[in-house]
Amino acid sequence: MYVRAVEESRRERKKRLTKQRIVKEAVRLFAEQGYEQTTVAQIAAASDVDPKTFFNYFPSKDAVLFADVERDVEVLYAAIARRGPDEGPGAALVRMVEEYAAHRRPQVPAREAEELSEISRLYLETPALQAKGLYLMAEVQRRVTDALAEAYPGLDPVTAAAMVGALVGAIQQATLESVRRGRSQKELWESARRAADLAARGLLAVREDGS
Repeated sequence: MYVRAVEESRRERKKRLTKQRIVKEAVRLFAEQGYEQTTVAQIAAASDVDPKTFFNYFPSKDAVLFADVERDVEVLYAAIARRGPDEGPGAALVRMVEEYAAHRRPQVPAREAEELSEISRLYLETPALQAKGLYLMAEVQRRVTDALAEAYPGLDPVTAAAMVGALVGAIQQATLESVRRGRSQKELWESARRAADLAARGLLAVREDGS
């Protein structure tokens, strides 16, 4: 039984490393020859896997950059649904961010500042990726707003949307600026934390009835 557990751990590690290699090679190819010009076959070849293996990890080319985000955001909605009896909506949002960071960061491979900048540039300068990113961000904010309004029936949905937008917007802008200035991954995370803290000062003052 112990041997089996070790084998499973090794298998998961191999899968994780393969996935990371695919992402790294995809980012490199996107940067070198353009997102639109890069094919799944090229990414697979550069990653030393066949195209079928690529699709075992990612359903599409753009999913290389977005798949984990789409999966992990479920943590956000679940956090709001677990609101404490005396927890205000602002406090619930702050806890949501903390739980997401605790869940997500151990899964993120270490990246140099140059790689972070390259990924950010791809998002900002590639129309298809920019559109995908904007859609995902809008959808996440909408669903968090719905979860917050459901958890706090006395909270006006428009106020809930403003609260979510203030928090997510602060984190997003701080992160983008950190990357633009070539900060390290650790510094990026610290920037995101400080942005959340700044937004929280206003959010924590909001009561359940929105006043």
